[in-house]
Amino acid sequence: MTVEDFIKRIEEEFDDLEPGVLKPESNFREVFEWNSINALILIAMVKTEYDVTINAVDITKSKTVNDLYKIVTERIPA
Repeated sequence: MTVEDFIKRIEEEFDDLEPGVLKPESNFREVFEWNSINALILIAMVKTEYDVTINAVDITKSKTVNDLYKIVTERIPA
């Protein structure tokens, strides 16, 4: 999985996010309306698509899409 694949999957998951808006350096909380429901959607998407568990602390620590991508890729099962 590349960061571009990860971004594409996020864009598919959120209807109000136009394709091409997110970049690796994007602060995802500023690109679209960020709230607890969207956090849960992101957590569920990562679990379903990549079999990786992330939590609110991981999301809080992440400022950019790339930060979140790094957390997910480090936890992908071998």
